[in-house]
Amino acid sequence: MRITFFGIAAMAAILFSACNNGDNKNEHENHGVNNDTAQHDINKDDKEVKAVAVIYANADAKVAASIKEIVDHYLQIKNGLANDNSKEAAYGGDAMTETMKKMDKSLLTAEQKKVYDEIEDNLKEHAEHIDDNSGNIKHQRQHFAMMSEDVYDLVKAFGAGQPIYHDHCPMYNENKGAMWLSEMKEIKNPYFGSEMPECGSVEEVIK
Repeated sequence: MRITFFGIAAMAAILFSACNNGDNKNEHENHGVNNDTAQHDINKDDKEVKAVAVIYANADAKVAASIKEIVDHYLQIKNGLANDNSKEAAYGGDAMTETMKKMDKSLLTAEQKKVYDEIEDNLKEHAEHIDDNSGNIKHQRQHFAMMSEDVYDLVKAFGAGQPIYHDHCPMYNENKGAMWLSEMKEIKNPYFGSEMPECGSVEEVIK
């Protein structure tokens, strides 16, 4: 029993260390710098997070509303996965698919349509996989990682009706890492859920 306990404790320490690798890197880079300055660099406030401007900020109002709805369903999926709730994630996937079917692409300019069309098919595919795999959260998370890349491009192009944070988890997919988007600065990891809810860092904010 004692051996098992210490084994679990050691594993937890290793995971915590890996998850916080980014912070350790900052500490090493700030070696020899005033401690107050180094700590300030690590604990960035909203103003210091890299801000990304939306490309088509003046898109048609109905287009903007549809994009916001798509992103809202993405956030529903994200929050479901962060809470280890596969069924909630599936609901979000189904709702996203239905919203995309109703998207009026005739309201897009030629340039905007090109951007949207490059995202649309992949995004639908990932939403359908997440919807069809309620109860298989590992598979949902695999498609969510790919979906996040598409939604990131979508939000950078059209916005989301609110500030959206671009977060990064260094440990997902055998330490290859993965990104996700969030409506809040607080980290709630959708790839590990309750196992490691705070694993990750804020990369930028899209306004």
